[in-house]
Amino acid sequence: MKFLLLQARNPDDSAGPHELAAFLDEMRLGEDQLQPYDLLQGRPPSSLLDEVDCVLVGGSGEFGVGDVGAYPWLREFIDFMGELANRRFPTFASCFGFQALVVAGGGEVVTDKSRAEVGTFMLYTTEEGVDDPLFRDVVPEFHAQLGHKDHATRLPAGAVHLARSERSPFQALRIEGAPIYATQFHPELSMERNRERFVRYLEAYSDPEMVDPPDKVFAAYRDSSKASALLNAYIERVLRPYLESR
Repeated sequence: MKFLLLQARNPDDSAGPHELAAFLDEMRLGEDQLQPYDLLQGRPPSSLLDEVDCVLVGGSGEFGVGDVGAYPWLREFIDFMGELANRRFPTFASCFGFQALVVAGGGEVVTDKSRAEVGTFMLYTTEEGVDDPLFRDVVPEFHAQLGHKDHATRLPAGAVHLARSERSPFQALRIEGAPIYATQFHPELSMERNRERFVRYLEAYSDPEMVDPPDKVFAAYRDSSKASALLNAYIERVLRPYLESR
């Protein structure tokens, strides 16, 4: 299998290679199986989809889906996510990718630092998650790694709601009838890697408007192996059967 990883990182942002390594490790992929693409270059060429079996999307560093007026590439990216959903192209998107998929489908995302989730948080599966091919493994609750201040407040039509947290009502979705999943949390990040990510962005996360001070974030880190296992569950229970059926 081959994967395309869409990344929204400035050239000097060390989280770019850090993110790539995280996906490689958690999904147990060889470097030749995962091709990164820099979204700041603009819309990914359609030809890239002919070369891969699945699209992955990670975080975004300094960017948010509300910045579409400032960055032309961001509008192109959101439109691209909508096209992936319309084509039912296999996709697993986390954090920034989750938000872009929500907006692309007509849902809503807002910025609210008073409900920011940075570090490890407990998530709760929904009734729909109980019978989901992936989330049935994490019923009724599980720890996950997060790093966001933007929250989905309304999911698009056709999205199945799979998980929530106390601060953010929508933490995971799948697109009905398609091999597409998205999570507000980061299944690609282990506890250790999310701590490293937090240190990289410590200045931004130290904003007094953020609800949790750094010492509280550091104290709350927990193992999140159940959340990370969702990535390989996606490969084995969703992606592989889909590819074999084509």
